Amino acid sequence: MAGVVEASMTETGSAEPLARGGGVALWRQIFGEIEREIASGRHRPGARLPTEQVLTARFAVNRHTIRRAMEELEAAGLVRVEQGRGSFVAEDVLDYRLGARTRFTEVIRRQNREPSGRILRIAEVPAEAAVAAALGLSRGRPVVKAERLGLVDGRPVVLGTHFFSAARFPRIAAELAADPSVTRALAAGGVPDYRRRTTRVTARMPTPEEAGLLQQSRTRPVLATETVNTDSEGEPVEAGWSCYAAGRVQIVVES
Repeated sequence: MAGVVEASMTETGSAEPLARGGGVALWRQIFGEIEREIASGRHRPGARLPTEQVLTARFAVNRHTIRRAMEELEAAGLVRVEQGRGSFVAEDVLDYRLGARTRFTEVIRRQNREPSGRILRIAEVPAEAAVAAALGLSRGRPVVKAERLGLVDGRPVVLGTHFFSAARFPRIAAELAADPSVTRALAAGGVPDYRRRTTRVTARMPTPEEAGLLQQSRTRPVLATETVNTDSEGEPVEAGWSCYAAGRVQIVVES
């Protein structure tokens, strides 16, 4: 019968109305209820939401209905889904400011957040065409390739692949292995300061590995950047390809 209201049980055991046959899809009603709970502060930013099993029991619906509601909450930017970990209330979006001197640590600390990072892999490889062109080298010349994960308040926000001339920076692999700061590694190699020459920004879908490392859904895009940094003489010292978790970061270009 249209307009029939059935009661579902909350985690505390209290009755909660859920209209069935009234013209409003069940997933949309669940979406609205969780949206209200987030707005009221019941679920704080960064907090883990109840599991799919708990929500299924709470609203007396099947898992497909819960999944549809969570997908819509994620699409609305209210929730982020992490593979293998569950669903979390979305945090405030971080402004990542790009300028002539872009330093990950400085950008994050200016917003009263705590930056950190770790090196995932380091290897010496022959320069492919795009890397060689960015660094002003001949194709096939040896370059150091370092993959780095950048975190803010312990949460991953950027996955970067950085390339350096192995001839110019023979010890940079050891420097990065001991300390993941690219700025300090370049300083140890004789480049105390560097400036951003170019940044190219696009959007794309993440690979499975990128989604896992950034702890985000594979169906949510990432912001992808290609960058070249130069020394005081204008010579390229680092070329980078990075992807940012778009649900947690927005890129701001400063003049």
